[in-house]
Amino acid sequence: MSAGTNAFESSVDRYGPAPWPSARTIVVGMDGSDTSMRAAAAAFGMARRERARLVVTFAASHSCLAALTPAVASVHEHEATARLHAELSAHARSTAEELDVPVTFVKTFGDPVTVLREAADRCQADLVVVGASQQAGHRFAGSVATRLIKAGHWPVLVVP
Repeated sequence: MSAGTNAFESSVDRYGPAPWPSARTIVVGMDGSDTSMRAAAAAFGMARRERARLVVTFAASHSCLAALTPAVASVHEHEATARLHAELSAHARSTAEELDVPVTFVKTFGDPVTVLREAADRCQADLVVVGASQQAGHRFAGSVATRLIKAGHWPVLVVP
C-alpha cells in the first residue's frame, strides 16, 4: 500500500471512447459477486447496443465487524478492498476498450444503496442495473435491488 493510496477514498476514472452526444446513461453496481458481474455484463451489452454511456459504481465499505477487529485486521481489510477495486477497475477498463463503450468508474465509500442512488441522480440515469441478492436475510430486510426499486426514481433492472 502506498502512502497516498486509501482504499476508502472516492475516485473517478474514465475508460473507452468519449461519450456520444445526447447519450443515454446506464448505472451499474459492481462488488465482485457473481450476480454483480452478470449485471455488469448485461449493462455493458445494453450500453453498446444503445450507444449509451455507462457509469460503473463500486461502494467501498468497512465490514460490520471493523469496529471490533484489531488494527492488523483493518490493514488486511484495507488491502482486500484496494485489491478488489483494482480488479474491478481493470475489468471495466478492458471491457470498455473491447466493446468501445464510454465508461466512468466511480469508487466511493458508503452504503451500496446510497452510493447507487447518488450516482444515478447525479448523472440523471435512464436505467440502474444491479445483481440479485443471494443472501437469505435480504428477503426480510430488503436487498439493494428492492431498496432501489422502492426509491422509484429510475427503472431498475435486476439481473439474476
